[in-house]
Amino acid sequence: MSAPTRDVDVLVIGAGAVGAAVAHFCAAAGMAVHVLDRGRPGAGTSSRCEGNILVSDKEHGPELELSRYSLGLWAGELGEHAQAWEFERKGGIIVASQESSLQSLRRALAVQHQHGIRVKEMDAAALRAIEPHVTPDAVGAAFYPDDSQVMPMMVVNRLLHLAREHGATVSADTEVTGMLRRGDAVIGVRTSRGDVYADAVVNAAGPWAGGVAHLAGVHLPVVPRRGYVMVTAVQPPRVHHKVYAAEYIDDVGTSDASLQTSPVVESTPAGSILIGSSRERVGFSDELNREALRGMAAGAVRLFPFLRDVPVLRQYHGFRPYSLDHVPMIGPDSRAPGLWHATGHEGAGIGCSVGTGKLLAQQLAGAEPDLDMTPFDPARFGEPPRRPSATPLEGALT
Repeated sequence: MSAPTRDVDVLVIGAGAVGAAVAHFCAAAGMAVHVLDRGRPGAGTSSRCEGNILVSDKEHGPELELSRYSLGLWAGELGEHAQAWEFERKGGIIVASQESSLQSLRRALAVQHQHGIRVKEMDAAALRAIEPHVTPDAVGAAFYPDDSQVMPMMVVNRLLHLAREHGATVSADTEVTGMLRRGDAVIGVRTSRGDVYADAVVNAAGPWAGGVAHLAGVHLPVVPRRGYVMVTAVQPPRVHHKVYAAEYIDDVGTSDASLQTSPVVESTPAGSILIGSSRERVGFSDELNREALRGMAAGAVRLFPFLRDVPVLRQYHGFRPYSLDHVPMIGPDSRAPGLWHATGHEGAGIGCSVGTGKLLAQQLAGAEPDLDMTPFDPARFGEPPRRPSATPLEGALT
């Protein structure tokens, strides 16, 4: 990895999927781009997630619009790279096991149809025709053919490779320790390996983005939300889509800081089964939460009873960048000219990375973005603290 450069158009802090997408689209547009990461590219949140590209779990609003826009890029402009990151349009299925949840699902489907989401209701017989091992308690389901999957680390590696082909440079193991200022404006960063000047500094630090913003005296309420994934031994093909219970959507949209678990089950190309999901706000704690794992396992067995006899080989967790209003923060920060943000996607970061990167690149180039960016305004939460911290927050940089 190269040492920090001294003068670039765009400096990206964070080499996860979002930062890599920003770098790719900016470099492809002819900008001089440099990417910094405190560790190795993709080693943070991107290395500890499932790679979901979902529309099924999005409510109508800006996040859904960003998800649909991103899906169009994955399947269209970036379609030639599908094999490089194992893009798979496997489809998603929401399963209702009670009449009450089925009625709630139908109400949601009616709204989704109005907003152009492709979804089909299935009765229990149709569900078992495509997922024969699903719970016999299922009374109905909804099938989303556009729900897709990628391998997150392959996404990071490929997008950074594409960025480099357009002249971008990447520095790993380079910690940002402060912002360089000219008055209120941010004109670069101070790092553990020297100062870097840039016309635009993009904060793509995921759940650590609040700490990066703090260095510029800017309040950005992004906090980590921890989630676990369990990985089983290799199995014969018995789960053919991404399958989850109806309560998953409610849990994704909640602002509750306490633990929630809801079953999500899918197979990998290698044959293992991934089991999720959980979410809890515990800061950056790595302390194992056995209650979360028990809840996930129990929910998965309810959804696919055969899993009761399948061994789990390992579990891992990641910290997702949680935004207080469930809408990402994308664009320039009016409180600190020169500072831009691309964070707050929580579990939608992989899926929405490419849309975020292209929209930000359009803005940085002075072009009209393809979406209305008003709902994503990073300054919408209020004013920054009066004085920036003299030192970075513990664990707050990527």
